[in-house]
Amino acid sequence: MQFLWPEFLWLLLLAPLLVLLYLWLLRRKKKMAVRYASLSIVKEAMGKGPGWRRHVPPVLFFLALVTMLLAAARPTAVITLPSQQQTIILAMDVSGSMRATDVQPSRLEAAQAAAKAFLAELPRHVKVGIVAFAGSAQVAQLPTVNREDLVTAIDRFQLQRATATGNAIVISLATLFPDQGIELAALQVGRERPRGFAIDGEHKEKKEFTPVAPGSYNSAAIIMLTDGQRTTGVDPLEAAKMAADRGVRVYTVGIGTVDGETIGFEGWSMRVRLDEETLKQIANKTSAEYFYAGTAQDLKKVYNTLSSKLTVEKKETEVSALFALVAAGLSLVAAALSLLWFNRIL
Repeated sequence: MQFLWPEFLWLLLLAPLLVLLYLWLLRRKKKMAVRYASLSIVKEAMGKGPGWRRHVPPVLFFLALVTMLLAAARPTAVITLPSQQQTIILAMDVSGSMRATDVQPSRLEAAQAAAKAFLAELPRHVKVGIVAFAGSAQVAQLPTVNREDLVTAIDRFQLQRATATGNAIVISLATLFPDQGIELAALQVGRERPRGFAIDGEHKEKKEFTPVAPGSYNSAAIIMLTDGQRTTGVDPLEAAKMAADRGVRVYTVGIGTVDGETIGFEGWSMRVRLDEETLKQIANKTSAEYFYAGTAQDLKKVYNTLSSKLTVEKKETEVSALFALVAAGLSLVAAALSLLWFNRIL
């Protein structure tokens, strides 16, 4: 636990003085008790009747004062809170290698089932968009809270050739930031879009972009699932840098064979290998995590883990209000006990 105003903690040095004051008042009460003629009144004044109960309200009030002083120092603690994440982009590989059956019933079907289960676990207010990628990348479903539309988009996946993991990240970013002028074509030919550009004949001004800290954008995240290595398109590490500069985390999920496997289809074959190293670099560069799923069950567990991570988050939060509440509660209990036992408030 830390404190925003630690200088207020010096006030805790007054606590021992309060204890000494209480002891002095007890001694003073005993000295004054001899002035009373009635023995019962003397005992009551000396506090011998109530016994230990006479100390309970003052002790509770003392604890309340200490807690108030701690609250004044504005304590902070790392606690788990509902995430502010409002949009998640699922970037899913639909390259030909996803037909492989090393993950039952196939990589694609396992990925589809896990994605649907993931959607079911997310809070309804979280928007989800879907980007499908193979040799190119396209938006299969714009971000929406309608889970039925998302499931329909997942069921419509069509397998294609090649794998463009970098394109998937770029299209995901363009979906999250439609006003930033992120253009895949411009990146593929290695040039920046000019400040003024035209879309459908309309001239628009590109907004100035200022990089932020990686992982600092808490309103959106990207989850990319792939079973192969990039064979075409934008360099995935350059695309990851674009995400990092915008503070967007890219969680990567690898599915299938790490060592490589030959996949045959309609008279042609191809060698596919999961590029774990690049996926780890993408996740690290964007302050996210990489997950490996070797089976359908592993894939479901990965999505369950991601659901937990994206719906709750640990944040350093000021808890002075909680301390103030405890102090108020202690004060009320102390006053109530004193009134109940001795017909007075402390």
